[in-house]
Amino acid sequence: MAQYNSEKFYWLKLKRDFFKRHDIQVIEAMPNGKDYVLFYLKLMVESIDHNGFLRFSDTIPYNEQMLAVITNTNIDVVRSAIKVLQQLEMIEIQDDQTIYMTEVEVLIGSQSLSAEKKMQQRERRQKMLQGGQKVDKCPPEIEIEKEIDIKEKSIKEKLALFTPPTVEEVAAYCKERGNNVDAEQFIAFYSSKGWMVGKNKMKDWKASIRTWERRDAKPTEVRYAQRNYTAEEMAEICKDNENFDDMEI
Repeated sequence: MAQYNSEKFYWLKLKRDFFKRHDIQVIEAMPNGKDYVLFYLKLMVESIDHNGFLRFSDTIPYNEQMLAVITNTNIDVVRSAIKVLQQLEMIEIQDDQTIYMTEVEVLIGSQSLSAEKKMQQRERRQKMLQGGQKVDKCPPEIEIEKEIDIKEKSIKEKLALFTPPTVEEVAAYCKERGNNVDAEQFIAFYSSKGWMVGKNKMKDWKASIRTWERRDAKPTEVRYAQRNYTAEEMAEICKDNENFDDMEI
């Protein structure tokens, strides 16, 4: 299962017992279960060059109809499969409707095309040596390849790290979006939470800005009515927050 582009190709490192996993066996036993599993594998492959995240664009998330088209899957199968996969925590639908494939990040394999060519050259040299043929060794090329691989790995690791935005960056993005999100309040709120969104580390602060933007578009009483707070929770909210609008919902 590989996906190619002009610079790299990617693959999923599925274990041999993938189809013997209890969750996969449970899904396959359902009506249309085999279609669900195939749909799941297609989503995984589609997301591998985005570290498990699926989104049509920065402003447009995938909907069920779009997923049906890109995976060549019946729309009813798509709807049912998404519900099952969410229940089994195999996918997550984030606040901005981005789909996150929870397993993909640890199953991704990738390699640059240049590294693949070098590997093929080494294999050919090895076969020629075993056959008693004389070949020219190229240690400099091997050292250059190692240096490139190290740099690529370092860049990938840096890109994977989340860097909290500055007040200026948040303010500039809010101005660009034309919303009323308070940049200082946003920074203070997530700093106090260790830049966590629920139980997960924040990956895209701009997506959280858009969530606040949608929240602010609703009247306060409507927003709070959407949550079923206990009396104790409401008392704690009133105690810790002078203004309900300061809260993220």
